[in-house]
Amino acid sequence: MTQLAARGRSAIGTPLIKWPGGKRALVPKLIEHFPARFNRYYEPFFGGGALFFALQPAKAVLSDINQDLINCYRRVKEQPDDLIKALKRLRNSEEDYYRVRESKPRTELTKAARLLYLTRLSFNGIHRVNLRGEFNVPYGYKTHLDSVDDDLLRCTSDVLQNAKLEHGDFEETTAGAQPGDLVYFDPPYTVAHANNGFVKYNEHIFSWADQIRLAKHARALAAKGCHVFVSNAHHDSIDELYSGTRKIVIERFSVIAASSTHRRKITESLFILGGDWT
Repeated sequence: MTQLAARGRSAIGTPLIKWPGGKRALVPKLIEHFPARFNRYYEPFFGGGALFFALQPAKAVLSDINQDLINCYRRVKEQPDDLIKALKRLRNSEEDYYRVRESKPRTELTKAARLLYLTRLSFNGIHRVNLRGEFNVPYGYKTHLDSVDDDLLRCTSDVLQNAKLEHGDFEETTAGAQPGDLVYFDPPYTVAHANNGFVKYNEHIFSWADQIRLAKHARALAAKGCHVFVSNAHHDSIDELYSGTRKIVIERFSVIAASSTHRRKITESLFILGGDWT
């Protein structure tokens, strides 16, 4: 059984990738509601994996519908030295950045190197694609950065050794969760509330029908005896999906705006289903 060692610590694991909707800033607020002990940890919608890298559980199943993302983590886990060598061959310059952005690598290793290079040197360090699935973030002019953080990549590889990485739909990848396991869902937000600027975009990758399916699956896992947590938009329509469950409202500042002076405070909900919360 995994003990929640991260609770109360000021230093947390640093995610390798900055992903849209990531929970890096909310980790302390979220894990204070987690049980002190659990068995296997499940996190679909893995993205940057901020909670996983903070918790560093002994056993985990990590998954995402984004195949390139999961391939990247697999290369980090299995081929860290080869990945570092590939990244060191890429220079940090505007010309090289756009050349890499336009490239279409063929191997799993070079695909992973491209994703890591672009997310490290892009504007605001974010990952974003257009509706054709093309990475479209401009160069960030962070000329002081190397193309790879060797230590962080190797540390990430070490932490991933105890994790199983899967590509697939959330329902499929968490179907094997057993009583006592902890399942954390952080789906793309698709409802139209005051501070969500990605409603139309997210609707293409996670629809309202998917939200309904997730709520039903979360309840089924909780009835099975799993500790289930769902982060979602703070909105009446979402509240209806999770009626009868424990809800906690969490505030954070938007990290989308380029300038910190334009970042607004927004609210999110954390729904807690099943388990023994003592």
